[in-house]
Amino acid sequence: MNPFPYAFDNKRYHTLAYHNRQQNCNTQKAVLDAGMTCPNLDGTCGVGGCIFCDGGSGGFTPGSHLSVTQQLAAETERIRRKRPQAGIIAYFQAHTNTYAPVETLRALYREALDAGADGLSIATRPDCIDNAVLALLREFAAEAPLTVELGLQTSCDATAVRINRGYPYAVFEDCFARLRKAGIRVCVHIIDGLPGEGETEMLATAAALARLRPDAVKIHLLHVLRGTALAALYARGGYTPMAFDAYVDIVIRQLELMPQETVIERITGDGDKRKLLAPLWSRDKIRVLGTIDREMASRNTWQGRLYSPDGLHL
Repeated sequence: MNPFPYAFDNKRYHTLAYHNRQQNCNTQKAVLDAGMTCPNLDGTCGVGGCIFCDGGSGGFTPGSHLSVTQQLAAETERIRRKRPQAGIIAYFQAHTNTYAPVETLRALYREALDAGADGLSIATRPDCIDNAVLALLREFAAEAPLTVELGLQTSCDATAVRINRGYPYAVFEDCFARLRKAGIRVCVHIIDGLPGEGETEMLATAAALARLRPDAVKIHLLHVLRGTALAALYARGGYTPMAFDAYVDIVIRQLELMPQETVIERITGDGDKRKLLAPLWSRDKIRVLGTIDREMASRNTWQGRLYSPDGLHL
């Protein structure tokens, strides 16, 4: 018998599929590139982007040469070929999607809803949500389901410097608190296998998030993609990607720390297979997901088994 209450299958963590079913919604994300940039690219807080940056995740979108309406139409057609009844979430994915004048942002978000999106998901950085942007987000959250996806990656400031993130953890904590006070759903992205990090740092990041009790978390594996600063470091022998078994183990241990009600929207990410240099085992997502499921059952563990509100279990 599965001991985890937030499940309708063999999963021992709180999946997005379970969350959607409980919310009586059937939605899929349409990935969009609104032509944004990033303060870590344009010189505001840095240049070159994070060490792993490869175009701000825009490689999976129809492309910023198309309007939001055109991209949404193409993505809706793709999604509904497999799921004809799916609702559509407009996922502003590429780069930093609150990094523009408020009226520009309002026009982009409005265009997506007017083009038929049932909700919004906005990927951004915690240093790019000032009070004016926060007010705008509250405005749209009152109209349609809205999630802000914050790229944290790690709670360790030494790692943040190493990967050229451009802001300290305290900035994330402040932004998270303001979003939470505003009643906005927040999904936090973390990355396992960052340069210089071991299990201590990766578990510390999970514990820090657990104390905040986020609505959702995405756990990613660090991919080495051709053309990035990380790829150059890897070529010099300065970075060793995570091994398969090590990734499975750390994800399970992170899940054990997370509160059960936090939705785990991902436990591995997608690297562009045309550019992926390492780790090549990450190409087989079915193997990764299946192994995590089987190993959690073998260990008789589940999300939240070691959760502590104050994080004193570490």
